[in-house]
Amino acid sequence: MADRSDFSGWGDDSLSPQSLPHSDEAEQAILGSVLIDPEMISVALDIIRPEYFHLEQHKELFRIMVSLFSEGSGNRELDPVVVVHEAVRNGIFENENEGRNYIRDLMESVPSAENIVSYCNIVAERYCARSLATVAQELLRDIAAGTQSAQTLLDSAEQRIYDIRQGRDVHGLIPIQDVIVSTFKHLEDISGPDRERFLGAKTGYPELDSVTGGMTNSDLVILAARPGMGKTSFALNLATNIARRSGRTVAIYSLEMSMDQLAARMISTEALVDSHKLRTGHLSHEDWSRIAQSSDVLGGMNIMLSEATGITVPQMKAQLRRVKNIGMVVIDYLQLMDAPLKSDNRVLVISDITRNLKLMAKELNVPVLLLSQLNRGVESRTDKRPMMSDLRESGSIEQ
Repeated sequence: MADRSDFSGWGDDSLSPQSLPHSDEAEQAILGSVLIDPEMISVALDIIRPEYFHLEQHKELFRIMVSLFSEGSGNRELDPVVVVHEAVRNGIFENENEGRNYIRDLMESVPSAENIVSYCNIVAERYCARSLATVAQELLRDIAAGTQSAQTLLDSAEQRIYDIRQGRDVHGLIPIQDVIVSTFKHLEDISGPDRERFLGAKTGYPELDSVTGGMTNSDLVILAARPGMGKTSFALNLATNIARRSGRTVAIYSLEMSMDQLAARMISTEALVDSHKLRTGHLSHEDWSRIAQSSDVLGGMNIMLSEATGITVPQMKAQLRRVKNIGMVVIDYLQLMDAPLKSDNRVLVISDITRNLKLMAKELNVPVLLLSQLNRGVESRTDKRPMMSDLRESGSIEQ
């Protein structure tokens, strides 16, 4: 049996599957544990997925177990006889006799089904190491090709390693059976006692929440209006409400205003003190008292500010990955962002930015509120209600 944990001999360009870290024994112990005690499938699924297995036969057997578990009848279907039948039907074994012998060996080789967490941790660790080896080889090939800039290579390396940290399949396609399991878990989360943590963040505006369901994770939400119509103030109100209600971190990127200006606006709203007074310094004793109290309240919230003008999506993504427990991102505003794509066509540039922001929202699993300006055309119409086509340099924004 193989149990390879040393990382030597990885420098050459061709790596055979057997040269990569894996533990056939731990994989067999997981399968045997589930067959002995079907309740262990839930424990295993909290740590690993089918693609974590190194041996293809083990991978397919675990996939069958997951499929049987998710079909609705629960652990009752995770019977060795049923597993053998499904394995033969799927071509894992040539006949039932071969399948029965292999399943029996799996069950007899398990030291203790209660140690399944340890077995899963071993398999997850080796899967992570194999994924890193694959990424390293791909990066070496990209460097050798000499067609990408150093910054592009850095961004690519960071993205791939981040994917591994998130437990994603770096090879792409995932069978629907595996996705269904995670979908079941999500449905359980949003219908359970802690459902508020998994649903959209509440904005503090009940009518808005009833229509939108709140700021849903992985959504890119566009807040658009003409200049001077209150986009920034409204966005800051949403950010403050969500930080206050959820206790999670809200990141605010202002490409137009300084951090001092942002903080002054937020204090003005929280303290109910006219913003003009804060700009001119004409403050009464009562104003100062309110400002001090509101500053303490805001200072206790998990809100992070940035005034990085011309920031790109990759730079923003790199910063946000380091933020713990992030609940929302606010960007003010789209047309001031920069993009790696260099083009005189602003529509193409804006399209590239919005596309990458949507991908960022999905990857970080966080709602992103993106402020955008409307074209002047809306002011020349009799009906001044904005339409999607009024988005300035809209490109793909309206999609």
